[in-house]
Amino acid sequence: MAELDEAIDTIADSIAQTGALTFEASRRYDEMFQTFRRVLEDALDAQPTMTDAARVAMSMVDTASRAIQSNFPNPQHRDCCDQCSACCNLFVSVPPGVTSLIADHIRKTFTPEQQATLLQRLVNAAATIEQSTTTAEVRVRCPLLGDDNRCTIYEIRPLSCRAFTSSNARKCHRMVFGTPEERTTTIDQDPGHYRLHIEATDALQQAAARRNLNPRQKGFVHALLDQLSPAAT
Repeated sequence: MAELDEAIDTIADSIAQTGALTFEASRRYDEMFQTFRRVLEDALDAQPTMTDAARVAMSMVDTASRAIQSNFPNPQHRDCCDQCSACCNLFVSVPPGVTSLIADHIRKTFTPEQQATLLQRLVNAAATIEQSTTTAEVRVRCPLLGDDNRCTIYEIRPLSCRAFTSSNARKCHRMVFGTPEERTTTIDQDPGHYRLHIEATDALQQAAARRNLNPRQKGFVHALLDQLSPAAT
């Protein structure tokens, strides 16, 4: 019996130690995101405009996401690959600063002909979106998706686009292009990567509120159309 009691004590101690380590790891995991948010907010408040703040947010969230991918064991598999663009047919919302950043980039890098083509695509996409009763049911090709199924503004794409990942590309295609029942499918997200983008999105909204600006997110297509329409220039 003494040997059995000793064995049980050994097992119990091992479990208790592992539990304590797991609890501490969980606490530090949450603390990691709190630190990211605090440092990000300070960086955003130091920027002269919300456009600059959006650029900083994208840079910091990309760096943090790469660090998580590099330093955490057993990273979640991603089926996302070049020219896999199913998610580019979903409704995208953007926080303050993001649309103006992208609009500035388009004005500087797109030719007049490319801008005119994009403007018409935005008009068409906006009309399609307006026919939907909810944003969840929207299925419209992003006007900024090239004919080769590559994003034409990939380096400054919206935070929502950066946040979306999938471990199953076929599941994504069913969710976007499938039957009404398949379109209700939920795509599991990489939790750490996704949380960083949620924090960055909310941080931009709060930064706008602290500047007495409208903090609400807007539909990307309509927001970009407003920025690029001739009346806005």
